Amino acid sequence: MQRYFLQRDAFKTDTVALPQDVVHHIGTVLRAGPGYQMVLLDGTGIEYVCEVVALEKKSGTAKVLEARQATTELPVDVTLAYALPKGDKVELVAQKATELGLHHLKLFESKRSVAKWDAKKAPKKVDRLQKIMQEAAEQSYRAVVPTCAYVSSRDLLDDFSNYDAVVIAYEESAKQGEQAALAAVFKALERGQRLLLIVGPEGGFDEQEVDAWTKQGARSCAFGPRILRTETAPLYALAALSYALELN
Repeated sequence: MQRYFLQRDAFKTDTVALPQDVVHHIGTVLRAGPGYQMVLLDGTGIEYVCEVVALEKKSGTAKVLEARQATTELPVDVTLAYALPKGDKVELVAQKATELGLHHLKLFESKRSVAKWDAKKAPKKVDRLQKIMQEAAEQSYRAVVPTCAYVSSRDLLDDFSNYDAVVIAYEESAKQGEQAALAAVFKALERGQRLLLIVGPEGGFDEQEVDAWTKQGARSCAFGPRILRTETAPLYALAALSYALELN
Protein backbone atom coordinates (compact mmCIF):
# COMPACT_ATOMS: atom_id res chain seq x y z
CA MET A 1 0.00 0.00 0.00
CA GLN A 2 1.09 3.56 -0.71
CA ARG A 3 2.13 5.43 2.45
CA TYR A 4 1.80 9.11 3.32
CA PHE A 5 2.81 11.12 6.39
CA LEU A 6 0.23 13.62 7.66
CA GLN A 7 0.18 16.05 10.55
CA ARG A 8 -0.68 14.40 13.86
CA ASP A 9 -3.83 16.46 14.37
CA ALA A 10 -5.29 15.09 11.12
CA PHE A 11 -6.35 11.96 13.01
CA LYS A 12 -8.70 13.53 15.57
CA THR A 13 -11.63 11.57 14.10
CA ASP A 14 -12.07 8.52 11.87
CA THR A 15 -12.49 10.81 8.86
CA VAL A 16 -9.21 12.28 7.66
CA ALA A 17 -8.88 15.33 5.42
CA LEU A 18 -6.24 14.67 2.76
CA PRO A 19 -3.73 17.44 1.96
CA GLN A 20 -3.48 18.69 -1.61
CA ASP A 21 -0.18 16.96 -2.43
CA VAL A 22 -1.60 13.59 -1.35
CA VAL A 23 -4.78 14.22 -3.34
CA HIS A 24 -2.68 15.05 -6.40
CA HIS A 25 -0.57 11.90 -6.05
CA ILE A 26 -3.56 9.60 -5.60
CA GLY A 27 -5.68 11.11 -8.35
CA THR A 28 -3.10 12.18 -10.94
CA VAL A 29 -0.09 9.91 -10.43
CA LEU A 30 -1.82 6.72 -9.28
CA ARG A 31 -5.07 7.47 -11.18
CA ALA A 32 -7.07 6.17 -8.23
CA GLY A 33 -10.22 7.45 -6.54
CA PRO A 34 -12.85 6.52 -3.93
CA GLY A 35 -12.29 3.01 -2.62
CA TYR A 36 -8.48 3.26 -2.92
CA GLN A 37 -6.75 1.97 0.22
CA MET A 38 -3.50 3.29 1.64
CA VAL A 39 -1.56 3.74 4.87
CA LEU A 40 -1.46 7.14 6.55
CA LEU A 41 1.00 7.89 9.35
CA ASP A 42 1.08 10.49 12.11
CA GLY A 43 4.84 10.29 12.77
CA THR A 44 4.48 8.74 16.22
CA GLY A 45 4.77 5.10 15.19
CA ILE A 46 1.06 4.49 14.50
CA GLU A 47 -0.10 3.33 11.07
CA TYR A 48 -3.65 4.03 9.87
CA VAL A 49 -5.06 1.83 7.12
CA CYS A 50 -7.47 4.15 5.29
CA GLU A 51 -9.85 4.14 2.33
CA VAL A 52 -10.51 7.15 0.13
CA VAL A 53 -14.13 8.29 0.53
CA ALA A 54 -14.10 11.36 -1.70
CA LEU A 55 -11.51 12.83 -4.05
CA GLU A 56 -11.85 16.18 -5.79
CA LYS A 57 -9.24 18.15 -7.73
CA LYS A 58 -7.70 19.81 -4.66
CA SER A 59 -9.32 18.10 -1.69
CA GLY A 60 -10.30 14.69 -0.46
CA THR A 61 -11.23 12.61 2.57
CA ALA A 62 -10.44 9.12 3.76
CA LYS A 63 -11.93 6.83 6.39
CA VAL A 64 -9.77 5.05 8.96
CA LEU A 65 -10.29 1.29 8.76
CA GLU A 66 -7.60 0.18 11.20
CA ALA A 67 -4.99 1.73 13.52
CA ARG A 68 -1.96 -0.35 14.44
CA GLN A 69 1.49 -0.03 15.98
CA ALA A 70 4.26 -0.12 13.38
CA THR A 71 6.90 -2.84 13.58
CA THR A 72 9.49 -1.23 11.32
CA GLU A 73 11.35 0.97 13.84
CA LEU A 74 14.68 0.18 15.50
CA PRO A 75 14.25 -0.77 19.18
CA VAL A 76 16.55 2.10 20.23
CA ASP A 77 16.40 5.80 19.37
CA VAL A 78 19.43 6.64 17.22
CA THR A 79 20.88 10.10 16.59
CA LEU A 80 23.66 10.68 14.06
CA ALA A 81 25.90 13.67 14.71
CA TYR A 82 27.51 14.13 11.32
CA ALA A 83 30.39 16.56 10.76
CA LEU A 84 29.72 18.41 7.50
CA PRO A 85 31.26 16.59 4.52
CA LYS A 86 32.06 18.03 1.11
CA GLY A 87 29.57 18.11 -1.76
CA ASP A 88 26.22 16.36 -1.61
CA LYS A 89 27.35 13.46 0.58
CA VAL A 90 25.11 14.67 3.38
CA GLU A 91 22.04 14.15 1.17
CA LEU A 92 23.08 10.56 0.45
CA VAL A 93 23.62 9.87 4.14
CA ALA A 94 20.32 11.49 5.12
CA GLN A 95 18.43 9.31 2.65
CA LYS A 96 20.16 6.00 3.34
CA ALA A 97 20.39 6.48 7.11
CA THR A 98 16.63 7.04 7.15
CA GLU A 99 16.13 3.76 5.32
CA LEU A 100 18.33 2.06 7.93
CA GLY A 101 16.35 3.36 10.90
CA LEU A 102 17.88 6.70 11.95
CA HIS A 103 15.70 8.91 14.17
CA HIS A 104 17.62 12.20 14.33
CA LEU A 105 20.30 13.82 12.18
CA LYS A 106 22.42 16.57 13.73
CA LEU A 107 24.86 18.34 11.45
CA PHE A 108 27.80 20.29 12.83
CA GLU A 109 31.16 21.72 11.81
CA SER A 110 34.14 19.91 13.28
CA LYS A 111 37.65 21.34 13.31
CA ARG A 112 38.52 19.51 10.09
CA SER A 113 35.27 20.13 8.23
CA VAL A 114 36.08 21.66 4.85
CA ALA A 115 32.43 22.37 4.11
CA LYS A 116 30.91 25.39 5.82
CA TRP A 117 27.25 26.42 5.92
CA ASP A 118 26.24 30.05 5.81
CA ALA A 119 23.99 30.68 8.82
CA LYS A 120 21.40 32.37 6.61
CA LYS A 121 21.26 29.45 4.17
CA ALA A 122 21.35 26.67 6.76
CA PRO A 123 17.55 26.60 7.37
CA LYS A 124 16.87 26.01 3.65
CA LYS A 125 19.46 23.24 3.56
CA VAL A 126 17.90 21.61 6.61
CA ASP A 127 14.43 21.85 5.04
CA ARG A 128 15.72 20.12 1.89
CA LEU A 129 17.24 17.31 3.96
CA GLN A 130 13.99 16.99 5.91
CA LYS A 131 12.10 16.49 2.66
CA ILE A 132 14.62 13.88 1.49
CA MET A 133 14.21 11.99 4.76
CA GLN A 134 10.42 12.09 4.60
CA GLU A 135 10.45 10.61 1.10
CA ALA A 136 12.94 7.95 2.24
CA ALA A 137 10.79 7.17 5.28
CA GLU A 138 7.70 6.65 3.10
CA GLN A 139 9.63 4.48 0.63
CA SER A 140 11.19 2.28 3.33
CA TYR A 141 7.94 1.77 5.30
CA ARG A 142 9.13 3.79 8.27
CA ALA A 143 6.50 4.98 10.74
CA VAL A 144 8.56 7.95 11.91
CA VAL A 145 10.19 10.74 9.90
CA PRO A 146 13.66 11.53 11.30
CA THR A 147 14.34 15.07 12.43
CA CYS A 148 17.17 17.20 11.10
CA ALA A 149 18.98 20.08 12.81
CA TYR A 150 22.12 22.15 12.37
CA VAL A 151 23.92 22.50 15.72
CA SER A 152 27.19 23.79 17.13
CA SER A 153 29.86 21.44 18.42
CA ARG A 154 29.34 23.02 21.86
CA ASP A 155 25.62 22.22 21.82
CA LEU A 156 26.44 18.69 20.74
CA LEU A 157 28.73 18.20 23.73
CA ASP A 158 26.23 19.72 26.15
CA ASP A 159 23.61 17.25 24.93
CA PHE A 160 25.62 14.13 25.85
CA SER A 161 23.74 13.62 29.12
CA ASN A 162 20.55 12.91 27.17
CA TYR A 163 21.95 9.69 25.72
CA ASP A 164 22.49 6.26 27.21
CA ALA A 165 25.54 5.66 24.99
CA VAL A 166 27.73 7.88 22.81
CA VAL A 167 29.98 6.37 20.13
CA ILE A 168 32.69 8.16 18.15
CA ALA A 169 33.79 6.70 14.83
CA TYR A 170 37.53 7.15 15.25
CA GLU A 171 39.89 5.87 12.58
CA GLU A 172 42.84 5.78 14.97
CA SER A 173 41.05 3.01 16.88
CA ALA A 174 40.86 0.99 13.66
CA LYS A 175 44.54 1.57 12.95
CA GLN A 176 45.39 0.31 16.42
CA GLY A 177 43.45 -2.90 15.83
CA GLU A 178 40.56 -2.23 18.24
CA GLN A 179 37.62 -4.38 17.16
CA ALA A 180 35.31 -5.11 20.10
CA ALA A 181 34.21 -1.72 21.47
CA LEU A 182 31.33 -1.08 19.06
CA ALA A 183 29.95 -4.59 19.53
CA ALA A 184 30.14 -4.15 23.31
CA VAL A 185 28.19 -0.89 23.19
CA PHE A 186 25.48 -2.42 21.01
CA LYS A 187 25.24 -5.51 23.23
CA ALA A 188 24.63 -3.37 26.31
CA LEU A 189 21.80 -1.36 24.74
CA GLU A 190 18.26 -1.99 25.94
CA ARG A 191 14.96 -1.34 24.19
CA GLY A 192 13.93 2.30 24.35
CA GLN A 193 17.39 3.67 25.11
CA ARG A 194 19.05 6.50 23.18
CA LEU A 195 22.27 6.16 21.19
CA LEU A 196 24.40 8.94 19.70
CA LEU A 197 26.76 8.12 16.81
CA ILE A 198 29.38 10.77 15.98
CA VAL A 199 30.98 10.57 12.55
CA GLY A 200 33.67 12.91 11.24
CA PRO A 201 34.40 14.59 7.90
CA GLU A 202 36.88 13.48 5.22
CA GLY A 203 39.92 14.26 7.38
CA GLY A 204 38.60 12.56 10.49
CA PHE A 205 38.41 14.13 13.93
CA ASP A 206 41.04 16.24 15.66
CA GLU A 207 42.51 14.52 18.72
CA GLN A 208 41.41 17.38 20.96
CA GLU A 209 37.81 16.89 19.85
CA VAL A 210 37.94 13.19 20.64
CA ASP A 211 39.58 13.84 24.02
CA ALA A 212 36.87 16.34 24.97
CA TRP A 213 34.12 13.92 24.03
CA THR A 214 35.63 10.88 25.72
CA LYS A 215 36.06 12.89 28.93
CA GLN A 216 32.29 13.38 28.84
CA GLY A 217 31.63 9.66 28.56
CA ALA A 218 31.80 9.00 24.80
CA ARG A 219 33.52 5.87 23.58
CA SER A 220 35.82 5.91 20.56
CA CYS A 221 35.29 2.85 18.38
CA ALA A 222 36.61 1.31 15.21
CA PHE A 223 33.92 0.61 12.64
CA GLY A 224 35.61 -2.58 11.50
CA PRO A 225 39.30 -3.05 10.65
CA ARG A 226 39.14 -0.88 7.51
CA ILE A 227 39.15 2.90 7.19
CA LEU A 228 35.74 3.96 5.88
CA ARG A 229 34.76 7.05 3.92
CA THR A 230 32.71 9.65 5.75
CA GLU A 231 29.56 8.70 3.86
CA THR A 232 30.12 4.97 4.49
CA ALA A 233 30.73 5.02 8.25
CA PRO A 234 27.20 6.04 9.38
CA LEU A 235 25.59 3.43 7.16
CA TYR A 236 27.98 0.74 8.41
CA ALA A 237 27.10 1.57 12.02
CA LEU A 238 23.34 1.55 11.43
CA ALA A 239 23.48 -1.73 9.53
CA ALA A 240 25.57 -3.28 12.30
CA LEU A 241 23.11 -1.98 14.91
CA SER A 242 20.17 -3.48 13.03
CA TYR A 243 21.92 -6.84 12.87
CA ALA A 244 22.82 -6.73 16.58
CA LEU A 245 19.33 -5.75 17.80
CA GLU A 246 16.92 -7.03 15.17
CA LEU A 247 18.43 -10.01 13.37
CA ASN A 248 20.92 -11.61 15.75
